Amino acid sequence: MSLQESVVAALPHVEAEMNYLTPMAERPRNYTYDPPAGVPSSNIVQEPHRVAIRDARPVADVVSLDANGFALVQHRSAVQDFFDDEEVRRVYYPEVERLLKQATGADRVHIFDHTVRRRVPDAEAQPDAPRQPVRRVHIDHTARSGPQRVRDLLPDEAEELLRGRVQVVNVWRPIRGPLQDSPLAVCDATSISTNDLVPSDLVYPHRVGETYSVTYNPSHRWYYVPRMQPDEALLLKCADTATDVPARFTPHSAFVDPTASLDAPPRESIEVRVLVFHAA
Repeated sequence: MSLQESVVAALPHVEAEMNYLTPMAERPRNYTYDPPAGVPSSNIVQEPHRVAIRDARPVADVVSLDANGFALVQHRSAVQDFFDDEEVRRVYYPEVERLLKQATGADRVHIFDHTVRRRVPDAEAQPDAPRQPVRRVHIDHTARSGPQRVRDLLPDEAEELLRGRVQVVNVWRPIRGPLQDSPLAVCDATSISTNDLVPSDLVYPHRVGETYSVTYNPSHRWYYVPRMQPDEALLLKCADTATDVPARFTPHSAFVDPTASLDAPPRESIEVRVLVFHAA
């Protein structure tokens, strides 16, 4: 359901910078690998804005994927080592599949990848550094690239599947907690305007994906889960082919929590990206 302004205003919050896209004439672009000589890895210029980021816990039983673009769920995993890719695929993927079927009523889900992140200092100078938290407001898929992932990954079934409803949902959780360093913030999808979303190229060696960069709008309503624990998970809707639901595309970003302890352990987290299918 839509959150009343009075309820939102009363929620505890922190203030922190969010890095938005500086409006630009050319199409935003990021390379996922070393680009050709003389080409910058990104042409995006970030524009920081200080925003209120509110505690999602008091409204966890009210917000939902379709109404707001995100949900907080209790979910204990049997995975012992999230840095073991084989164990993640063998144990965690089936857990996520069951979780999302229960949460969304989906007929079928298809997990297509996962990313483990561990923040380390000076990661840019380390060629073998792990994936870092992304401190830039973005959405992983667009109205075009969501369906295209179905065609890329399930070409023989794509047209039949796309006759029904298709969502791209991320399942995000800390690997250890309570998490204070670089927590994930999510923006209520109903507080954005389509004019805020800028299709952007994500360039891989053999394909070009499309994401949304996001320009600043003071109407955006941001949330996070303070001191999030490993037995909690955030469900985040990146894209939805349904046009009759309030929330279709959900911006998100890591941020620096000003209330975090100076000795807080660096963030370790995992996100799983999933195609969620509802039959026509």
